[in-house]
Amino acid sequence: MTLTGRVPLLLLLGVGALVVRPSAGTAAWWVLAVGVLVVVDLLLAPSPTTVGVTRRPVNPVRQGEATSTALLAVNTGRRRVRGLLRDAWQPSAGARDNRHRLDLAPGDRVLLRTPLEPVRRGDRLAHAVTVRSLGPLGLAGRQRSREVPGRVRVLPPFHSRKHLPSRLARLRELDGRAAVRVRGQGTEFDSLREYVRGDDVRSIDWRASARSRSTVVRTWQPERHRRVLLVLDTSRTAAGRIDDVPRLDSALDAALLLAALASRAGDSVDFLAGDRRVRARLRAGGRTDVLPRLVDAMADLEPVLAEADWSVLSSAVVGLSRQPALVVVLTVLDTAAVEQGLLPALPALVRRHRVVLATVRDPELERMTGRGGDVAAVYDAAAAEQVLAERARMAEVLGVLGVHVVDAPADRLPVALTDHYLMLKGRGML
Repeated sequence: MTLTGRVPLLLLLGVGALVVRPSAGTAAWWVLAVGVLVVVDLLLAPSPTTVGVTRRPVNPVRQGEATSTALLAVNTGRRRVRGLLRDAWQPSAGARDNRHRLDLAPGDRVLLRTPLEPVRRGDRLAHAVTVRSLGPLGLAGRQRSREVPGRVRVLPPFHSRKHLPSRLARLRELDGRAAVRVRGQGTEFDSLREYVRGDDVRSIDWRASARSRSTVVRTWQPERHRRVLLVLDTSRTAAGRIDDVPRLDSALDAALLLAALASRAGDSVDFLAGDRRVRARLRAGGRTDVLPRLVDAMADLEPVLAEADWSVLSSAVVGLSRQPALVVVLTVLDTAAVEQGLLPALPALVRRHRVVLATVRDPELERMTGRGGDVAAVYDAAAAEQVLAERARMAEVLGVLGVHVVDAPADRLPVALTDHYLMLKGRGML
């Protein structure tokens, strides 16, 4: 049972009766009359179960983008139904205007749309659909909630995709359009041409030069079909926020841009995410649909309040890619986290793979170092300088082990990581 706003308004009208005849009996009779009207209206209200409700599927949507869910309401009873329908969702689904008016004659149907603007990744679920059927006087009604399953798959936003065209242009210059001059372990023979100043003398083809009137050099083209393995740290450090954006979200954005570029370059892309255990594993290989599959695998990832077990993750890396590959580890560069967790597992990875560590740098550290004034600001600047020095020292330690470090702010990390990938590809170091 539910009451509408008309009931208190009707009770207030009894003030006029009290003015004409001020007595306790008048007030009691008025309240009794209103109660009788409410009961009669409630008995005349049709059952809300006569309204059948079904939900149509919702297509996946990127975080922050708008979509909508549709409910089909059908009056299966013999009486007209007037009232309200409420479509309830998780708060993070961003449901708006989810209360819909109903006025259905017997056999009528109506399509009701609820706008959604999800603010979190993963599966956002519908709670319940509540149908409220009002009586003919609009004083009271019946109400029933029921489960009408609904789900919207919220994918990572992929803000860095705006940089993909420029990276693809550089890739076209590197691969197929402009051959490299220096041969590396990741290059293959492309063509012969005349020697020009600046060419590597090791590229001279002496047999071809003997048959020609000029010196001839070989040009090389970056090889395709290399392996790129993205390893994402989802431990407690990924929950830290930089400029109010979780580290994990920034790492996902960088990984997506690199995966999109590498797949376009003809390289196979695999993905691994975990902390104390593996949370997601994707062996995409050379499939053309690697990006949609990768986005779907990333949708459910959330930081776990536990330390990363890099022995487990390194074993998973070996199991996922036994051939030499470019292993990109997206994690933090904090001294304690690296020394106690990642550092012992690196030698096994470096022996077989080329390892790149990509990390998000907090721009607030640089801003703090330039502050002055009171004693607190000076201490903050000194602390920031110490943190930056520790990060630089840790990067040097990793460099000695053969690990490349890409350290950049969140908005620059995707570009910096893809540029590093193109550099390695151009030098034949994949």
